[in-house]
Amino acid sequence: MHLGALFITHHVLTSGSVRETARRFQLSPSTVSAAIRNAESELAMKLTERASGELVTLIAGGGVLEGLQPITVAIGELGKFAGHDAGAGTVEAWASRIPVKIVAIERFLEVADQGSINRAARRLHLGQPQLSLQLANLERFLGRRLFERQAQGSVLTEEGRHAYQIFMAISQAWNDLKSAADERYRRTARSLRIGSIIPTGSESWVARCLGLLVSEWNAHRSNNAISLVSMTADDLREALKSGRIDVAILDSVFGLENFRHRELLQTDMVVIAPPQSTQTSAAELVAAHAICTPSPRTGLGHAAMVFSDERAPDRRLRSRDITAADSLPVIVDLVANHGYVSFLGRVSAMPIADKVRIVDLDERLPMSYHVAFNHRKAAADACEMIIAAAARMTSEPAAYITKQVDGARETAA
Repeated sequence: MHLGALFITHHVLTSGSVRETARRFQLSPSTVSAAIRNAESELAMKLTERASGELVTLIAGGGVLEGLQPITVAIGELGKFAGHDAGAGTVEAWASRIPVKIVAIERFLEVADQGSINRAARRLHLGQPQLSLQLANLERFLGRRLFERQAQGSVLTEEGRHAYQIFMAISQAWNDLKSAADERYRRTARSLRIGSIIPTGSESWVARCLGLLVSEWNAHRSNNAISLVSMTADDLREALKSGRIDVAILDSVFGLENFRHRELLQTDMVVIAPPQSTQTSAAELVAAHAICTPSPRTGLGHAAMVFSDERAPDRRLRSRDITAADSLPVIVDLVANHGYVSFLGRVSAMPIADKVRIVDLDERLPMSYHVAFNHRKAAADACEMIIAAAARMTSEPAAYITKQVDGARETAA
């Protein structure tokens, strides 16, 4: 990691703008973006992301900004040490281009502590000529002589002692940042990351399935902790591909050809309608009510496309009252309380039958849910437990579910 990249990263996190930083330091935006990516890689965390075209600093970025502050101050001192006049406004441009790596600073400190290039080279497992060259390059860059070479070893000059204080401050601050990153990496390496389609609510089979998985996984005292996240099917496939998750529960088999995967359960698609609605067919419901469906980024959203404008040419408002949402709880609320209709897999609709009407389609449209996973043994183990949990969640007799629903309605009445 270069000092220049750390200086750039600090300014981006402070200003919240890659382009402003590039203009201020007279750098290309791609150079500034590369510095941010390098810092994120070194620190094993995401610092920024783009939202609506704007750069947003994430919560983690605030802690890194605080950790970079002493490094930035030390870089300013290093600029003065190297003869750059802060008043002339040249220090920032110089600082953003410092090619000195943290590892070179660590090696300088080791030589100073050992008082000998040979001893430091042995401790660092480096060749003495390589280490000598790095020190010479550092002296050339700063324009200062840092060591006196003597028969008994290498002794810091007065300027070298000044540089030692600056470099020690940089090293300590960087090691503090890196130690936190190393611990995050160890936790991540131990963690089994599971992603799922967004549940309809706490009572849904997905939520109950994952709850049962966590409970039984921890009861077996597995060495791998579990972390859970909900996304759309498209996002799950991308996260599985990039390695950000180990296991994915999806409502479509589309795009899983390159992953190990198994069918989780089969069901069919139904219409969910407002409790007070009177229409008896899917076509009548679609014609009479505004529609809110999962977006096309979900497997369910793709399936719901069969009820597009072409299938319902007589809709009063056509596409103007068709809303796409990636939040199933919001969709359920729109149906239950605001007169919308939507589409769900029957297995997802049954647990909310006390809130909505469930109407069969005119023609059966089969759906299937799948679980995909990577090469980790823990991922395969979790996959088996998810399949078993899903089977238990969806094997309750229909009569028992109907009795629960009727009981809930009587209580509400």
